[in-house]
Amino acid sequence: MSTGVIIALIVVVAVVLVAAAVLALRARGPRHGGSLKRRFGPEYDLAVARHDGDTKAAERELAERVRRHGSLRTRPLEPAERERFVARWTAAQERFVDSPREAVAEADRLLAELAGARGFPDGGQYEEQLTALSVHHAHHVEGYRRVHRATHAGVDGDGAGTEELRASMVEARALFEALTRPGRHDGGGAGRRTGTEGAPAATARPSHTWSRAKRSPKES
Repeated sequence: MSTGVIIALIVVVAVVLVAAAVLALRARGPRHGGSLKRRFGPEYDLAVARHDGDTKAAERELAERVRRHGSLRTRPLEPAERERFVARWTAAQERFVDSPREAVAEADRLLAELAGARGFPDGGQYEEQLTALSVHHAHHVEGYRRVHRATHAGVDGDGAGTEELRASMVEARALFEALTRPGRHDGGGAGRRTGTEGAPAATARPSHTWSRAKRSPKES
């Protein structure tokens, strides 16, 4: 085989390898974006909107969140600790009938404390805590954002209406349930005997009808 043929073969192989590498890089990009979209769900759409439709910038932001908080390992709640949080949330829901703003403010404080107890950044660092929560509870974190915004809007004098407060409280419940729900390694059988929302079955069930049951006294 002549030297010219050998060189030609080497060039062909090099071109094939470069083309394969380019195709692999192109394929990796969409998969990465797709995995972020699946992981973050509504948070992905919010990030894209915040970056004026620039999906690449949004994905860089979300990838950075995963880099910073993806390896966070949460701490399980002790049964008595979980019961105290559930009791406080139930009391806040009941308070909503007469004092909706105070109830929402308590929900905001309670979620901050609960997230801190589970091992997320301290509630005093709201933005950092919210970012970490978005990595692990992306489909539920918007409720926390809403009660926090409603609480501080009230302080600034531009308060939300009762219906908006009620909606934020209901949505925040999803994150509360996710954070109080026992994990697979949180107490074994004791966790499996609780209600499906992570609170004891006797207290978890009535809470789902709260938004409807508490509406009548104020609106009748």
